Amino acid sequence: MTAEEEKQILERLVSTLRLEDFRECTLVIEAAPEQLDLKRDVFKKLDALCGPEALLATNTSSFSVTAIAGATRQPERVVGMHFFNPPPLMALVEIIRGDRTSPATMEKAISLARRIGKTPVPAKDTPGFIVNRIARSFYNEALRIFGDGQAEVPTIDRIMKEAGGFPMGPFELMDLIGIDVNFAATQSIYQSSFYDSRFRPSPIQQRMVLAGNLGRKTGRGFYTYGEK
Repeated sequence: MTAEEEKQILERLVSTLRLEDFRECTLVIEAAPEQLDLKRDVFKKLDALCGPEALLATNTSSFSVTAIAGATRQPERVVGMHFFNPPPLMALVEIIRGDRTSPATMEKAISLARRIGKTPVPAKDTPGFIVNRIARSFYNEALRIFGDGQAEVPTIDRIMKEAGGFPMGPFELMDLIGIDVNFAATQSIYQSSFYDSRFRPSPIQQRMVLAGNLGRKTGRGFYTYGEK
């Protein structure tokens, strides 16, 4: 990318603190913190502001798209578009259909993902969808092994990368995502699965969240990154 191309791209970006500025948008992708009440409130307001043809997508990693869409008068235009961290590098996007998401909305979301160079994967509106449901075992077993004293954090990460072929170990990834974000996702999946023991949150994560050790963004998590 040339300096001129970078300048042109940056000039297209517009920041705002006002939801009213979304009134003319034909596509909105919500990425608010993983709090169901907050997301429902955002969608209720967007539904009232945006035109009837606007596509409203949520980037939720664990909450029910149906529950979020239930706050709107037009749930058929609400869809899940779950991008993975970091979005510029990760090709996969889960496209989640809520109970009342229309086929046309699904087609638009899938087409959009392809147009921006992503790989769309349709998923059912189940707790954790596909990737985050599988990922609970990746994180939770690593936390159990560490908690039981079987191996230290760097050892677990190194083994998963060298022997498992993962680009990042589970603890490195939790620090990158945010331990609070990861813990909230696990809690959501655990509750939505009627407290299935396979998804039980780790007390290790809970203590770290309460202590404010959230990973890279606070400078301290399973690793230390420097005080902030």
